[in-house]
Amino acid sequence: MKLVWALLNQLTAAVALILLSPVLLGVALWIRVTDGPGILFVQDRAGLRGKPFRMLKFRSMVHNAVARSAELGIDDPFGLVENDPRITRCGRFLRRTSLDELPQLLNVLAGQMLLVGPRPDVLPQVANYSPLDARRLEVKPGITGWAQVNGRDDIDWPQRFILDRWYVDHWSPLLDLRIIGRTFTDLRRGEPPVHIDTLNIARAEEKVEAEGIQRAA
Repeated sequence: MKLVWALLNQLTAAVALILLSPVLLGVALWIRVTDGPGILFVQDRAGLRGKPFRMLKFRSMVHNAVARSAELGIDDPFGLVENDPRITRCGRFLRRTSLDELPQLLNVLAGQMLLVGPRPDVLPQVANYSPLDARRLEVKPGITGWAQVNGRDDIDWPQRFILDRWYVDHWSPLLDLRIIGRTFTDLRRGEPPVHIDTLNIARAEEKVEAEGIQRAA
């Protein structure tokens, strides 16, 4: 059933790309005119079983966003802060409406993602996963997911891991359709307030400390 469902996901993505092509073109032109070249943001993310793939998004932040994190005193370069100055003017609208995620339909078409699944995490954070955390990698990542419709960015990572494990254990096509329906409902609620999550920061610090101890030994 999962293979058939994956093929239906790819078919749906192909149809959506055709129907939404005017929207995709409009957003691309908006970014190009208001914020210069670099329409897409491309980043390595962890896919099924942790295999890296190049995830696509419409660029919603300045080009040197990660580098500017240190200048702004942001401990987690992949996290956000309230009124984040790294987000562009059009980027705020794209993130609030989730239009920045539309290019990931190409990732679905390529078989790297599904419409529904745990959101793909960045590789440095996946490297610090516990075996229990890594259960979210047992399925392909999705454009939307169970954690996204149950709190989105307003919940911390420990809760996201719990929700993603629940999704892996209870997956069904009906659940995916339910999540898709709730995703469209949630779009009308706007972007949730930024939740400062310290888990990945703490894990990165612990890893650096452990490596320092090993080198000293």
